[in-house]
Amino acid sequence: MAVDFSIIGKRLKEARKKRGLTQEDLVEKMGVSIAYLSKVETGKIHINLERLSQICHILGVTEGEILNGVSNHSEKYLHSEFYDLLKQCSAKKQKLAYEILKVITQEI
Repeated sequence: MAVDFSIIGKRLKEARKKRGLTQEDLVEKMGVSIAYLSKVETGKIHINLERLSQICHILGVTEGEILNGVSNHSEKYLHSEFYDLLKQCSAKKQKLAYEILKVITQEI
């Protein structure tokens, strides 16, 4: 599965704006140029994990929120992760996972 850096950039831009930061504010905290940040936010360059982690820390979001688009504080947290795991399983293993989950969710 290919990484869509334009989506990552869009999510970073949204997170920056939610924090009320301008590009100038963020680049000052990061120690990079506005040109670099602009290219990241538009997906024109590929951001490495170290730089992504730095930005996420400054913006107060997790890397998962930026990469997956889902906050671990939202109701949909882990939905896509469960779905991706189930897709990899045979029908027999999916049935087993379902039965285990039913037992886990039953009140004792």
